[in-house]
Amino acid sequence: MTAPLSAQLLGRVDYLPTVAAMQDFTAQRTPDAPDQLWICEHPPVFTQGLAGKPEHLLLPGEIPVVQTNRGGQVTYHGPGQVVAYPLLDLKRAGYFVKEYVYRLEEAAIQTLVHFGVTGLRVPGAPGIYVRLQDPFSHARLEAGFTSKELETSPTYLGKIAALGIKVSRHCSYHGVALNVAMDLEPFGRINPCGYAGLQTVDLAHLGVNVAWTEAAQVFAHKLEKYLA
Repeated sequence: MTAPLSAQLLGRVDYLPTVAAMQDFTAQRTPDAPDQLWICEHPPVFTQGLAGKPEHLLLPGEIPVVQTNRGGQVTYHGPGQVVAYPLLDLKRAGYFVKEYVYRLEEAAIQTLVHFGVTGLRVPGAPGIYVRLQDPFSHARLEAGFTSKELETSPTYLGKIAALGIKVSRHCSYHGVALNVAMDLEPFGRINPCGYAGLQTVDLAHLGVNVAWTEAAQVFAHKLEKYLA
């Protein structure tokens, strides 16, 4: 029987060494190695996923751009964002990638519920979104709303959590990022996750004032629960 998943709060750490450590852990782990969950934040950095297109990187300026081997398009990491890196043996856990993504998103949704915010899934667009006009409404997403409408309805939804994963030998790394209290300006220098005009929000801009450490602890607890 494997040990229960327990989060490690790393604080603010540089992006590249953290990714290298995840890769090393994944490459060297044995079938009986315990899973890990790293919780951290990063100094400002843009990261391009495997599907990333240069045209979605508009004006990076002084912020470094890093090519990664995770899925997805370009995103931004910076102070005030809780980044979670689950290092899981998915085969041992007993679920496939699609369910893994669902569980990551559910942990983010339940973290938002804890703070009174309603998180929404958009078909075809991984990550979690909120209604910009009423983030506390419990109504479901409008019927038929899909990823195609994200660019044509820029005032309807904002993205609050981004997801990009890598699975190697049935083991996961990279992960999910939840926006807590950030300088959101750098998101305007990219098309977030490949969607032109998509707004990015955080809890602070929704009127929810919570310290990074508290948000990190809540998110870690939800991930421990939903990835168990």
